[in-house]
Amino acid sequence: MTVIMPSDTPPPSNDAALSVSDLAASLKRTVETNYDHVVVRGELGRVTLARSGHMYCDLKDDKAVLNTVMWKGQVNRLPFKPEEGLEVIATGRLSIYEGRSNYQMIASSMRPAGAGALMALLEERKKKFAAEGLFAPEHKKKLPYLPRTIGVVTSPTGAVIRDILHRIRDRFPVRVIVWPALVQGDSAAGQITAGIEGFNAMTGADRPDVLIVARGGGSIEDLWPFNEENVVRAAFNSEIPLISAVGHETDTTLIDYVSDARAPTPTGAAEIAVPVRSELLLMTGEHGERLKRALARRTGQSRDKLAAARLPRPESLLQAKRQRLDYASASLPKAALALVQKARLRVSRLAISPASLNAEIRASKQRLRDTAVRARPALNRLIEARRNTLAAQGKLLETLSYQSTLKRGYAIVRDTDGNLVRSATAAASTPSFKVSFGDGDVMARPDGAAPPSPPPAPPVPKAAKPTKPKTDQGSLF
Repeated sequence: MTVIMPSDTPPPSNDAALSVSDLAASLKRTVETNYDHVVVRGELGRVTLARSGHMYCDLKDDKAVLNTVMWKGQVNRLPFKPEEGLEVIATGRLSIYEGRSNYQMIASSMRPAGAGALMALLEERKKKFAAEGLFAPEHKKKLPYLPRTIGVVTSPTGAVIRDILHRIRDRFPVRVIVWPALVQGDSAAGQITAGIEGFNAMTGADRPDVLIVARGGGSIEDLWPFNEENVVRAAFNSEIPLISAVGHETDTTLIDYVSDARAPTPTGAAEIAVPVRSELLLMTGEHGERLKRALARRTGQSRDKLAAARLPRPESLLQAKRQRLDYASASLPKAALALVQKARLRVSRLAISPASLNAEIRASKQRLRDTAVRARPALNRLIEARRNTLAAQGKLLETLSYQSTLKRGYAIVRDTDGNLVRSATAAASTPSFKVSFGDGDVMARPDGAAPPSPPPAPPVPKAAKPTKPKTDQGSLF
């Protein structure tokens, strides 16, 4: 008989054990698959912007809290600044952060929930821009009275552009350039900003003299692109005067505060931009008539003043002058004849005879001879002085020449190429050298041996002795 004793070892189980990481990964896949697109409405709490640019916040209501993460790329595209207490609508997907076993929402977009939140955000931005001085009156530019070109930033297909063009055509036809831009939606703010900056970057005749940014009426959500910071700053930095015509008269956006002029409607913007041509023509005609009447009145007054002055008649002023002219004309021939006679008399007194001319020539010759006699000794003295100076300079040159130094016992050492040898070290390294004395040259070597004698130099011809210039001792005449 076999006896089986009881044992403490439990029987094997058919359930495999999962690791914590495997379980967390499985839960994450399940959540991300079933909740890959969710739209959640709640109040922002604990908003944190990390140094990396990512945003970490909580979406909460009175019963639950949802951890939410938004990556840097989506944060930069938010149309508002997320703040704690703001009610928002977030779109994204659910996921699980395995490190803490927390489920969280990865938000891809976020917008304020309801008009109340947008109005609160609008008031916040309004206070911010006002504190920076963007709404200050001193920054407003004066609109041109009669622009030649008008730039319009709006939708090219809506009724707004048709109303503007129709009103400008009726009042004063000018050139209009339209910059197509969306005026509603997520891309509207960027296109409106590009339109304002693009018109300001234009040069030449195409550059507008005034800008109009316009769209029709709508809800605060529809008009929200005109409250974006990039649109407001582009309008403030515009060098071209800008007219805002956004919405109806009761609608107000931030671009209205920063623009140089605000129109209640797009049609009103056209009326502000250009005057009425017919009224200008009428006003010009009235001013012309007033100018004519004023000129006629001023001329009549001047004529009356001239008559009251009792000035003499022009004929009476010229009569005396004419009489003097007649008298002068009558006496002119006699005066001319008298002047001719006087001139003839002076010429006759100044007549020159041949005898006086010969005497003058003889006197001039005698003065020339006397000058020649005095000039010859002076010239000899000058030549002698120059000769003595030249001889003294020659003696000084001979005294200071190196040949005189050699005659006093010095010598010059040169190598075979004629270069100076200036030290004993250089002389020791030279195979042979030439030593020049006052009476001639000798060849030498550093070891004392006799160097081969150089071939005799050809005789140098003697310089011709300068001859003393001869001076003509004869008469100069």
